[in-house]
Amino acid sequence: MIIIGLMSGTSADGVDAAVVEVGGTPSAAPSYRLLAHTLTPHTDALREEILACVRPEHGTVDRLCALNFELGESFALAALDGARAAGIPPERIDLIGSHGQTMWHIPGHSTLQIASPAVIAERTGATVISNFRARDMAAGGQGAPLVPYVDALLLRHPSLIRAAQNIGGIANATYLPPLDAGSSVVFAFDSGPGNMLIDDAVRRATDGAMQYDDGGALAAQGRVDGSLLEELMEHPFLRAPPPKTTGREVFGAQFGEGLWASGLARGLRPLDIVATSTAFTAMSIAVAYRDFLPAMPDEVLVSGGGALNPTLLRMLERQLNDFAPAGRVVRVMRSDAAGIPVLAKEAFAFAILADQTWRGRPGNLTAATGARAPVILGDITPGLRFPYPLPSP
Repeated sequence: MIIIGLMSGTSADGVDAAVVEVGGTPSAAPSYRLLAHTLTPHTDALREEILACVRPEHGTVDRLCALNFELGESFALAALDGARAAGIPPERIDLIGSHGQTMWHIPGHSTLQIASPAVIAERTGATVISNFRARDMAAGGQGAPLVPYVDALLLRHPSLIRAAQNIGGIANATYLPPLDAGSSVVFAFDSGPGNMLIDDAVRRATDGAMQYDDGGALAAQGRVDGSLLEELMEHPFLRAPPPKTTGREVFGAQFGEGLWASGLARGLRPLDIVATSTAFTAMSIAVAYRDFLPAMPDEVLVSGGGALNPTLLRMLERQLNDFAPAGRVVRVMRSDAAGIPVLAKEAFAFAILADQTWRGRPGNLTAATGARAPVILGDITPGLRFPYPLPSP
């Protein structure tokens, strides 16, 4: 089968598409090969509307209603762009796994991702699996993180302890014990802010001329303010034990406004606030490892936009090694080192999760989400070529 995974994260900069070829036989575990990865940027107007609608004071029902269909068009275009990049005609797309755009998330209660699957199915002709998070929440879980299922499938090492660290808008970690560790459990959780607060500070520091810290250059020119960092690290989410999830509801624009105001009140330069925001992401990840992982990992495989920020990665490696036992060295590297491109991982994951759903198999890790049991995820919207024969169990 050819499956396309679609993902738009909290940065709302566009839709990542991962075109995945699924191989294997009905009696064997499937194999997955990434054929292409593309990013189809949102128009400025669409991105501004997304960022407006994730704020309760602006996200009225009429705007959300219209945005759902507009995002469906954007996601469909991204799927077709991905297929074109892979040299595959639209009629060869068997299945699309669409995460959608998260608009609001209430841990332990409910979640909302939009991008009309009906529009995606109509524009591409492919069957669409969407709304992955809701079923896990209905089963008592947090609805996230879901990517750890794929981390466990693809990234465990025979003898080393690994952590798969995604740094998108929010940062989330997956603890991966060695394959030879027997019954040791893979688990995951959101550690706190990722790029979200860094991006917010960069926009303020540059009067909107820059949307993110390209190569970590701005943070490298700033000075981390220890007292502000200490205050940020007192946030109650960071002390809460897993399973736990978070998003813009906690670390979004309102939090960014407060962080910026606190920095200015201390007399910090704009670049100092960018540097301190970057240190906050690094420190919150490192403290989460110290407090919640069974052991400090040997390797940390970083994916997401944060993997392209060398200043952030240097801060993270330094903090992790400060917490590591004597004689232990924690190596921080990009997920490319394990064969998964840093910007493709989450879209790749939703292609695999769509395949799991299509095969009638659960796609959540209960140790990651806190659900009562493994469940089959998502809603199925038939495409023009529906149905396809299901594989034998």
